Amino acid sequence: MHELLLEIGLEEMPARFVLQSETQLKERVTRFLEEARIEFASVESFSTPRRLAVYVKGLAARQSDLEETLKGPAKRIAMDEAGNWTKAAEGFARGKGLTTDDLFLGEEKGVEYLYATRKEVGQATADLLPGLKQVVEAMTFPKNMRWSTQSLRYMRPIRWLIALLDDQVIPFEVASVETGRTSRGHRFLGQDITILRPNAYVEALAGEHVIVSYEERRQLIEEQIKALAAREQFEVPIDATLLEEVTNLVEYPTALFGAFDEAYLELPEEVLITTMKEHQRYFPVKRNDTLLHYFVTVRNGNATHIENVARGNEKVIRARLADAQFFYEEDKKADIDEQAKRLDKIVFHEKLGTTGEKVRRVRQMALALADRVGADKTRVERAGQIYKFDLVSQMVYEFTELQGLMGERYANMKNEDAEVAAAIREHYMPRFAGDASPETPTGTLYAILDKMDSVAGFFGVGMIPSGSADPYALRRQAQGIVQILSDRKLSLTLTELIAFVVSEQVVEGLYTKDAEEVQAALQDFFAQRLKYRLSEMNFRHDVVEAALDHTLTVEANEQRATMLEGATKKESFKKTVEQLSRVLNISKKAEQVTAVDPTLFENDAERALHEAIEKTLPEVEQAIAVLDYERALTALEATVPSITAYFDGTMIMTDDETVRTNRLSEMKRFAEAIESVARFNALTLA
Repeated sequence: MHELLLEIGLEEMPARFVLQSETQLKERVTRFLEEARIEFASVESFSTPRRLAVYVKGLAARQSDLEETLKGPAKRIAMDEAGNWTKAAEGFARGKGLTTDDLFLGEEKGVEYLYATRKEVGQATADLLPGLKQVVEAMTFPKNMRWSTQSLRYMRPIRWLIALLDDQVIPFEVASVETGRTSRGHRFLGQDITILRPNAYVEALAGEHVIVSYEERRQLIEEQIKALAAREQFEVPIDATLLEEVTNLVEYPTALFGAFDEAYLELPEEVLITTMKEHQRYFPVKRNDTLLHYFVTVRNGNATHIENVARGNEKVIRARLADAQFFYEEDKKADIDEQAKRLDKIVFHEKLGTTGEKVRRVRQMALALADRVGADKTRVERAGQIYKFDLVSQMVYEFTELQGLMGERYANMKNEDAEVAAAIREHYMPRFAGDASPETPTGTLYAILDKMDSVAGFFGVGMIPSGSADPYALRRQAQGIVQILSDRKLSLTLTELIAFVVSEQVVEGLYTKDAEEVQAALQDFFAQRLKYRLSEMNFRHDVVEAALDHTLTVEANEQRATMLEGATKKESFKKTVEQLSRVLNISKKAEQVTAVDPTLFENDAERALHEAIEKTLPEVEQAIAVLDYERALTALEATVPSITAYFDGTMIMTDDETVRTNRLSEMKRFAEAIESVARFNALTLA
């Protein structure tokens, strides 16, 4: 068995793209080998800021032989009456690289077809591996660049390539870089190094101060930080996202700590932490849950002259914190209302006007819907005037991650109502997947409407997310709305919310697209977000489809899905679904609906079902009013015997038009009640 090494050497990659690129390369190499029919035992991947690599063990010397049976046209097309092959048969053979001598007939489901067997002897693996060139070139990245005179777009310029099959170089070239066996060690501590065989790769680079395993570097950093914290009696909360980023910034990590002036601890804690984590990639230090004037950082190198590295980092953080202190002191002097007026000078988007216009529009909508979320209108009015004022503050201008957080702090300092101040922070929530929803009624209202105004506005000017492209994070904002409606158990439906916001934006003349088309597109968009939420709650796919209703009422959909998921575990439910689905399916044939006339009934089964429906409809309506879908299902289940007898003894599509219309009208009104509980015909039951 053989082994393979592929390494792509690059200039330093953005840390946030390293791991996903490592995974992508592993998947592409794996797929290449599988499609080439080259058997292998395992594929291992590596990455550092300057390289992506894959090591394959147990590689077969040759690709597997291929023998496949190919099906052609039916005999009546492939052979004429004299038993000769037709042009269709000859074309089939030619298209498969065969001759008519390779053709034969075979039977399938009583019909004779033309067949051929194609055999292909596997090639030597060494002859196929230059195809890895296409694997390297096919890599995709969130951001690309060109360099020199190259036409290839890549995340960063390719500086070296290694492609080895055992001890032999696999020859190919990408962007004028030829494959070889030379890798590069640590930029400052290592040298270029020759890799003799793939299995020597990890150890050889470790000797040049490069730890190629992401997991090994991550564990090493975590252990070093914990050891440092124990030695200095620190508490160092290790943020997983920051740890991943730092791991992908270094090839040979060494943890160290530094300090800053204690006077800076007078700054708000969120300012200090943001400065350290987001801008400097430092880990903040605490003791007894109190922030200290220390930080922990990770050097890309060894411990030599580590004290000089600490002093350099201290100098950088000192300048950052001095700026933050100046911004903070200046912001405290500013008048909130005067700052809010300056929002008219901030363009939200060239097609959607200024942030000031957006704020006023959202405030009017919030006042109209305040009662629906139990919000105090006085608070809603005041929050609507100032909920984005901190966007013009010096602190948020410099540290955009603090928008909302600094606004709440400044508002509290100016003695604004606590709920109004909280709404400034809460209207951004949830900021990311897994984040909490707003707590206050005012914050909840503005979180929903500010996001909905953005989503609907961009749809109205034709800027709709497509594929992976979503530059304005509309999917995230829509998902946030769904989450809030669910967490706060609000009666607002997505359908009425969409219609309301669209109507308000149309009045302002924002749209370049037809309002009805925009509303329909938003309805579909939010239906997908609701489906995603239900799927995330681990409901079956068919249950999600059956639970979804046209009003897109979030809590009701979740309750319906819960009811259905439980019901699918009952043996009797299959019969219930079958009979209710019969009603739903036949009701689609109702072209006109009239009031049901009992005098037109022709048999006892018809009368019995009518009585059952009359009894069931109010029971279902009452149960749904309190979102008790279990009780609603129980009421529907009681009608199953009557439905069965009805279909067994009644011809709905009778020739008598009056009777037929009467029966279809009965089915239609019953179907509407059934669908208010669930679309049972969307379920798939074994």
